[in-house]
Amino acid sequence: MRETKVSGTDRPLIGISTYLESKARWRVWELDAALLPAGYPRLVQAAGGSAAMLPPDDPSYAAEVVARVDGVVIAGGPDVEPVRYGAEPEEHTGPPARERDAWELALIEAALASGTPLLGICRGMQLLNVALGGTLTQHMEGHVEAIGVFGTHEVKPVPDTLYASIVPEASTDVPTYHHQAVARLGRDLVVSAHADDGTVEAVELPGSAWALGVQWHPEMGEDLRVMRALVRAAGAA
Repeated sequence: MRETKVSGTDRPLIGISTYLESKARWRVWELDAALLPAGYPRLVQAAGGSAAMLPPDDPSYAAEVVARVDGVVIAGGPDVEPVRYGAEPEEHTGPPARERDAWELALIEAALASGTPLLGICRGMQLLNVALGGTLTQHMEGHVEAIGVFGTHEVKPVPDTLYASIVPEASTDVPTYHHQAVARLGRDLVVSAHADDGTVEAVELPGSAWALGVQWHPEMGEDLRVMRALVRAAGAA
């Protein structure tokens, strides 16, 4: 991942949501912890921004928190609780992360309401869809090759979308690890990339300041373009 050199005053502050895990272990410690894989802040930093972790908090504080950052990233993580989109959990759906669901949905609402640039990654894209009234497919057989191992596959940008303006190639390979996907699209969202099998791989919200969701994990690859576009939008805002 190539570093982008910018002065301190030029670096937009990007808030990234985090995991909240019970009994995380490091060295001699085993404690509850707010966690974030290092790939996320490293990607923000390489793209020209500064990173701040936004662990789950009282959702009523989300607007105040969003007002203090220049852009928001909703990170990947556990499955969205199906009750959020009016469904019952299926066999392969993971346990709920209710505190995180509530906090991140509030962050999304606050970012959209304030025009703060917003990027959803994997779970983050799915939550953006749910926040706008969409639904999810709870399990797609064969989309995770091995537990804990990222794969790659091809996605194709939809012409004349924000994503296509960022990644103009007809197709590109992306790092991926997911078993859920967008089913019914949320209101006003448009699909801006898809896989060969038709899976929705990116969504965006036209008319907003800047709101994009990607199904894959850019923090696990070398391509800075999506994060760099967020950082630039955050700097402009």
